[in-house]
Amino acid sequence: MSELAILCVDDEVVILDSLKEQLKRCFGDQYIYEVAESADEAWEVIEELQEDEINIIVIVSDWLMPGTKGDEFLIQVHQKFPQLIKIMLTGQADETAIQNAVEQANLHACLHKPWTEEQLSQIITSALK
Repeated sequence: MSELAILCVDDEVVILDSLKEQLKRCFGDQYIYEVAESADEAWEVIEELQEDEINIIVIVSDWLMPGTKGDEFLIQVHQKFPQLIKIMLTGQADETAIQNAVEQANLHACLHKPWTEEQLSQIITSALK
């Protein structure tokens, strides 16, 4: 089994299911695919993966979530794990939030809802090169 993981964070389960299915089709068994429904849950997943010595290489996070917004979450992630590839998924993020994530979280890309499987695959593939 892989020692590398991709974490998807979104408050909508249907979005998480869709992301996970698409990632599995694109990358097969190369990675472990984890999901979280909030920033708080994502931190729990990150902690569990670290305990299991599994490295998260990509985080795909929604912007508009209850509690912590995606740009704030990705900035916090960047402060702890600057090497992680961070992608924001949004249907509603304002340009200021995207710019904040670019400047303070080294955001790799912003994927707009609805996205295509091809867009998701291309963004992650380019990020991993």
